[in-house]
Amino acid sequence: MSVPETKLHPSNNELERDSLNELTLRALITSKEAGVVIGKGGKNVAELRESTGVKASVSQSVKGVQERILTVSGPLEGVAKAFASVARILTENNTNKSLSSTTDNTCTIRLLVSHNLMGSIIGRQGAKIKSIQDVSGARMTASKALLPQSTERIVEVRGVPSAVSMAISEIGQCLLEDKEKQHGTILYDPVASPMLKEHRASITRTGNGSDFTPSGEAGSHQRRISQSLEDEVKAQHISIPSDMVGCIIGKGGSKISEIRQLSGSRISIARVPDDETSERLFTIYGTAEANERALFLLYGELEKEKERRLNSVMRESVEEEQ
Repeated sequence: MSVPETKLHPSNNELERDSLNELTLRALITSKEAGVVIGKGGKNVAELRESTGVKASVSQSVKGVQERILTVSGPLEGVAKAFASVARILTENNTNKSLSSTTDNTCTIRLLVSHNLMGSIIGRQGAKIKSIQDVSGARMTASKALLPQSTERIVEVRGVPSAVSMAISEIGQCLLEDKEKQHGTILYDPVASPMLKEHRASITRTGNGSDFTPSGEAGSHQRRISQSLEDEVKAQHISIPSDMVGCIIGKGGSKISEIRQLSGSRISIARVPDDETSERLFTIYGTAEANERALFLLYGELEKEKERRLNSVMRESVEEEQ
């Protein structure tokens, strides 16, 4: 029996309108896990909502896409309890076994977190993430790479359901305290990238390095579809703290010129910062692939600058002690 599902990709404005005490957390799950979380006739997800007081839904199933988004919104305590319930449901059905440890009741939850907020979770020299692990008993891993066509990364939380709940409560508190940093987040959509992968899979490499597709009208049609998908120009927006913009522009504009050249995207920068956030808006124009490269390069420069500043502070601290 098919269950009507609500598409779950809340806009950035919707996320920003959440009250100070409420949190929206998204997690990446497989299609198989989604079926278990929803339950027969929507039973499991309905019980989860009722027992925790949260809003919880799973994104629509799309043919050929193996991953879906679980979104949970509500008070922090309810969100943490909801993810404990999800972990419990998955472990009871052995759905998450391939991601868990050898302990049967251990589960891995893959949270989607804005790149801008990763520092809040990791902390200086990893102190915060270590503290969360010590307090909760869960193990955590933060990915370094941005997910395709987004500014989100994955934080894996692994443990028994109670440990997962405690860790997510601590993570949620970090996110709430620095909530303004999520401004400009480009949300990950698993439906957006597999389409290109699927079409590229139809192109086979020959021994001499030339490409070919099936001959005749079908092959020509595939080439047209693939080309139109790759050539579609999109605009994406990210906001960057004003005091970090200089490291991206570089001396005489050298760094931003290099990023434009390497990515193939056009990048414009707002002349004045936002009155409320003091952040400058970057607008990136290009194909999906070009924009993804541009985002990777932009955030790479930010990370290098953060590391440079941290090292500088540490050196000054050592010098003062001496």
